[in-house]
Amino acid sequence: MKNSTAFAMLLLLVMVLSGEGQNWNITSRKKEISKNSCDLYTGKWVYDSSYPLYDASSCPFFEKQFGCEKNGRPDKNYLKFRWKPSHCFFPRFDGADFLRRLRGKKILFVGDSISLNQWQSLACMLHTAVPQSKYTLARSGGLSEFTFPDYNTSLTLLRDGFLIKIVNKKAGRVLVLNSVSQGKSWKGFDILIFNTWHWWLHTGRKQPWDFIEDGNKLYKDMDRLVAYEKGLKTWTRWVDLHLSSSDIRVFFQGVSPDHMNALNWTAPNARTCIGVKRPLLGATNNGVVEEHPAERIVEKVIKKMEKPVELLRVTPLSQLRRDGHPGVYGIGRHRLPDCSHWCLPGVPDAWNHLLYASLYFSAS
Repeated sequence: MKNSTAFAMLLLLVMVLSGEGQNWNITSRKKEISKNSCDLYTGKWVYDSSYPLYDASSCPFFEKQFGCEKNGRPDKNYLKFRWKPSHCFFPRFDGADFLRRLRGKKILFVGDSISLNQWQSLACMLHTAVPQSKYTLARSGGLSEFTFPDYNTSLTLLRDGFLIKIVNKKAGRVLVLNSVSQGKSWKGFDILIFNTWHWWLHTGRKQPWDFIEDGNKLYKDMDRLVAYEKGLKTWTRWVDLHLSSSDIRVFFQGVSPDHMNALNWTAPNARTCIGVKRPLLGATNNGVVEEHPAERIVEKVIKKMEKPVELLRVTPLSQLRRDGHPGVYGIGRHRLPDCSHWCLPGVPDAWNHLLYASLYFSAS
């Protein structure tokens, strides 16, 4: 009997350390994924035959641009990787539990098409968890709202590439660094996830402004990282002033890396993400990836805020997923290969898994 008990305890310990046993009672493990005992963002991608978490064909509202499998991608391994923190238990995503906890709550994603990627992912994850539950989807301009009436819960997406204003003036289109863009539309939500970065790098025809206004001065251009930091500081001041209530949870989605240049991530015989079929299998803390310069700025400005804002540090773990982009299996095909957005199911599912854990199991 003693040997049986000892064996059972040993097996339990092995399962915890290996990350198996993902269906254990989540509430019994809250302490193991608190900020004090667990870094959810240090870890690696592991193959999991039970993945993906949903079938894109089961989401009737699915965006064609993210459906790599439906768009003809022949390899399937990219669907089978699960994020695994190195030193702590990470519960399997439970969409039904997530919805129960979200009952009566309103979530807002604010950002560019990377926010669309994450919003689309979460909507599919939750719909798959409760396929018989009614839902509504309304779209108007840059605003999309997905609701679960049975739970009185909504997931809203507001497209906003910069979080600060672009206005038309005599000189032309001006990016105004000291004024947020749509602050009134950010109010009235319980949980907000902000994101901005990719549009700050656009030049030429893709650049939506002609000048940058910083205070009383107008510039034809400036260092984009400097402009980014000034814009983020404007956003932080607005959040501190208008979203200070402890009942409001605010997150900033870390910088989503692209894989357009293989020189940045060491891939033999690969110039971009095209044709890459496997992730980098090293851990995020062993020198495989370098800290993104824009991520350093985000971390710096958030630390100085009065309002506690949690950074979803998706950058390092996403840098490992060079295989996760649409490439030639997006809407642009070979003409406009996509190494910025992510296939779904895929990497943004892990971001939402981390959001799930951060919202309800991390220390506030």
